[in-house]
Amino acid sequence: MKVDVYNPEGKKTSSATLSDEVFGIEPNDHAIYLDVKGYLAAQRQGTSKAKERAEVTGSTRKIKKQKGTGGARAGSIKNPLFTGGGTVFGPRPRSYNQKVNKKVKQLARKSALTYKAKEQGISILKGLAMDAPKTQDLLGVFENLNLGSTKTLVVVPEQNNNMYLSARNLPKHRVMLAANLSTYDIMNCKSILFLDDAHKVVEGLLKS
Repeated sequence: MKVDVYNPEGKKTSSATLSDEVFGIEPNDHAIYLDVKGYLAAQRQGTSKAKERAEVTGSTRKIKKQKGTGGARAGSIKNPLFTGGGTVFGPRPRSYNQKVNKKVKQLARKSALTYKAKEQGISILKGLAMDAPKTQDLLGVFENLNLGSTKTLVVVPEQNNNMYLSARNLPKHRVMLAANLSTYDIMNCKSILFLDDAHKVVEGLLKS
């Protein structure tokens, strides 16, 4: 599959060939579902905690006599039936992580990238040099590519702090390392912009 290669001025300079093993497979929707669900589940902290009757502060003496009051028997002020008492079956700290097999994750990412390629949502940018963090300059590049108001994921081949800092305040644009690309990130954008040889890094990871 061929995609267009642009320079920072927004002019098409050439075209590049994407691997059909990564960008041209038969998409598997269920693999995408499993991987995205696992990703979102892993974002949950799982730190919710409610005190149960053994953990509530309070006296342990019997609060009234057993018989003769005309009411139900009560043995502790920490009883869950009373205001300030413990919680019954309250939340406890836990992990929400869901195991997703490596091959399923790879299939999911390939499927998501294939969908983006079919939707003409992939392009490559070459020749962009960010000598210092400059949000306005980077936004100008996006506007040259007609991506100024489009939710775009910029994939870089290696760590680029100037690029990251320049895009940090742009609500519709996000910069990510090719090695960290996930199915959720691919599906959560309208367009993917590969910087230089980032697409080759992704192909190398997903072919293995």
